[in-house]
Amino acid sequence: MMERTALPGVGVGWATTTRAGHRLGVVCHFTGRRDLVVYDPEDTERAIATVVLEPHEARWVADALDRPVTVDHVAELERQVDGVAAVRVRLPALSPYAGRTIGDTRARTRTGASIVAVVRGEQVIAAPTPDFVLRGDDTLIAFADQRGVAALADLLAGDPALER
Repeated sequence: MMERTALPGVGVGWATTTRAGHRLGVVCHFTGRRDLVVYDPEDTERAIATVVLEPHEARWVADALDRPVTVDHVAELERQVDGVAAVRVRLPALSPYAGRTIGDTRARTRTGASIVAVVRGEQVIAAPTPDFVLRGDDTLIAFADQRGVAALADLLAGDPALER
């Protein structure tokens, strides 16, 4: 199970304990930086190692850990548009939007993020319409600024503060 923690002024932290008892985490900074964190087995709140990843390195690690779905042209565009990122955001299996339409999310209005594609298994659905039904574990490709990316992730995870 992944535990999500809001880190005010920093971003969002995710942590889990492996079956073997190792505590690992990821800190997603608003700046786009990602930190991989290994925690002390004796004190699971104390980091014993942190690896700082640049955005392209974080994408490589995510792809290596997940099934290899490559959207190279989206990653290339991210380097060309200053202040806006092309990002992949996984829809959690237990998201309140699993089984609902993209239109139900009102993502652009609530977060400023534009969902431009959905990756489902090996299939890529480009330019999904508002009536496209989302499934848990879909990966949404969106364009947004740093705050929009964090807000979209929060929205999809069911943050009640964004339910207005």
